[in-house]
Amino acid sequence: MGKKIKLGLIGLGGRGMGLLKLVFVHHEDVEFAAVCDVYEDRCQEAAKAVEEAGRPRPLTTQNYKEILAMPEVDAVILCTSWENHLNIAIEAMEAGKYVGCEVGGAYSVQECWKIVEAYERTHVPVMLMENCVYGRDEMMVYNMAEQGVLGTIVHCEGGYKHDLRDEVAFGRENRHYRLDNYIHRNTENYPTHELGPIAKVLHINRGNRMLTLTSMASKAAGLKEYIKNNKADDEVLMNTEFHQGDVVNTIITCANGETILLTLDTTLPRYYSRGFTVQGTKGMYFEDNQSLFIDGEEHAKDHFEWKKHWGNVEEYREKYDHPVWKKYMEEGVKEGHGGMDWLVFCDFIKSVQDQTDVPIDVYDLAAWMSISALAEQSIALGGQPVAIPDFTNGMWIKRK
Repeated sequence: MGKKIKLGLIGLGGRGMGLLKLVFVHHEDVEFAAVCDVYEDRCQEAAKAVEEAGRPRPLTTQNYKEILAMPEVDAVILCTSWENHLNIAIEAMEAGKYVGCEVGGAYSVQECWKIVEAYERTHVPVMLMENCVYGRDEMMVYNMAEQGVLGTIVHCEGGYKHDLRDEVAFGRENRHYRLDNYIHRNTENYPTHELGPIAKVLHINRGNRMLTLTSMASKAAGLKEYIKNNKADDEVLMNTEFHQGDVVNTIITCANGETILLTLDTTLPRYYSRGFTVQGTKGMYFEDNQSLFIDGEEHAKDHFEWKKHWGNVEEYREKYDHPVWKKYMEEGVKEGHGGMDWLVFCDFIKSVQDQTDVPIDVYDLAAWMSISALAEQSIALGGQPVAIPDFTNGMWIKRK
């Protein structure tokens, strides 16, 4: 056990409450000082969950500023709606609290610059809690790329391909923020799940950076049809025009010559996938059929018979599994999105304990989250290329 960290949890919707019950309360080095949400019933439910886990009941508040004013709080986790992430994060940094910020997309490039400037002014770290960077396959492929197994990386793909029609359509009843975004915005609204692991493989902000993007959206038909078939008694939604395209494709170019394709696909019937794909001069990984293709190996000799070898990732585990996951498998994988949530939370808590910088830092947060604001611009301009700012101000060239 390390030093006990006193934590404040701000935002107790589906994500915040889920993390609290599955992950946070089981970490021995964490004590809950306070929990916060704008809805009182959520505050009480969270406090009860902490008590049921055998911990002292935390303070409950509907005003996050009360948590930021508590001197005993070492760090805060933000699980609020997307539009509140960065403003509250900046206030927390100015109050001297380490910040673990849940994922989403930014609404403007200016707010991304603001959080970078807040870090450079306060030197208080903020970590983007992007759990997908810690996925077993994502970390194994990163390990293979670092060892040169896939050769020179040329192209990567990722997606947030998740049927959210029910969640969006019943947003009012469930007090969920996605609905308003789908009514008013048209963009790559949730970029970091797919981009995070790719950014690590391509060393974004550490010897490489994203230069430009172009983004295009299909028409918005999926939600309207879903509501017509499943919620026809909702007169307001039946007469609502949704701006968010059903499928959004965003192509990003990088300083070192690679390309990235991101796909948002959340309002049509489909299976879940993050579409993680890495292609290099010696091989490729393809998430959708759990396959690795390594040039020169037996399975790669007859390209037309390749489908016989689909789903072969397990054959490579022993040789290429990331050391973090080898140890994790031995110790016992915890709950929370297949174990990813536990790993990202542990890294955050370790950084707070040691008072060190975080593994997914403010420059990563700004770059990855800015894609939403920039894609929105590109779509509005008919798919025109848009420049991606260098939030490191040139430091990416030599950052490790």
